[in-house]
Amino acid sequence: MIMKRTIGATLFGALLSLQAVAEVVVVVHPDNQATITKQNVQRLFLGKETAFPSGEVATIVKQPATNPLRAEFDGDVLGRNTAQVSAMWAKLVFTGRGIAPQEVETDAKVIEFIQGDKNAIGYIDSASVNGDVKVVNLD
Repeated sequence: MIMKRTIGATLFGALLSLQAVAEVVVVVHPDNQATITKQNVQRLFLGKETAFPSGEVATIVKQPATNPLRAEFDGDVLGRNTAQVSAMWAKLVFTGRGIAPQEVETDAKVIEFIQGDKNAIGYIDSASVNGDVKVVNLD
């Protein structure tokens, strides 16, 4: 009986830890034909570029600093923590050298935003990907 409980608790814990690990993916409108690299994504989300390699002006959409997916994106993709990214954008906006990205609360709202703007780029949990967005390969 104790063995069954131990195994059950271990399996339950393993399932919870798998759920807690979200895989962030960068997404664009399905009609976006630009070839986008990880460096392009970094430069767009850090305010160093304003357009896709195709020349189309990009509309950046991000999630709030309180969302764990934002911290994962900022760290894994941008190589910075959320406070650094927020401070950098504040400086760009204050000096007039940048326009702050749009901010929405959830993956569903990111997808909805991208559906309405073919030049939008954002990030969501891979589990939220559907036919309304195209995943950007960052390899």
